[in-house]
Amino acid sequence: MFHWQWSRFEDLTLRQLYDILQLRQAVFVQEQDCAYQDADGRDQHSWHLAAWEKQGEDFSLQAYLRVVDPGGKYAEPSIGRVLTAPAARRTGLGRELMARGLSLCDQHFSGSAIRISAQLYLSRFYREFAFEPVSEPYDEDGIPHIEMVRAGRQPLTVNR
Repeated sequence: MFHWQWSRFEDLTLRQLYDILQLRQAVFVQEQDCAYQDADGRDQHSWHLAAWEKQGEDFSLQAYLRVVDPGGKYAEPSIGRVLTAPAARRTGLGRELMARGLSLCDQHFSGSAIRISAQLYLSRFYREFAFEPVSEPYDEDGIPHIEMVRAGRQPLTVNR
């Protein structure tokens, strides 16, 4: 059972922020061997969705994404930094993360399209959520990416 947390940057505790940055670096910098500027100045203008799992007295971050406000990266809201911890992969948690993130986007940015810069190998995964390619593949930090957009729609409901 996961505790889902949807927060603005200023509402994260220092411990939560540290855990988020630590897992983002473990996945994107170390695991994917990609030297890039993770602290890009957009976190302060984003919503953060995290799935925490209780482990003893502490909580462990198992999945995360951020939604950059419209105008922060693209004209539309943008989902990025989507990840699941290695131990939580192939459990369906990533799909639940995206479904919850999209539902929350639909509530906060009702009717707005959502734009992502997806790693090319994950484009089929994002198509499951109605994202469609809107660019040719391109290199971003040494990894093939593609820009994708999900058309605006009415808010969805998520079972909680």
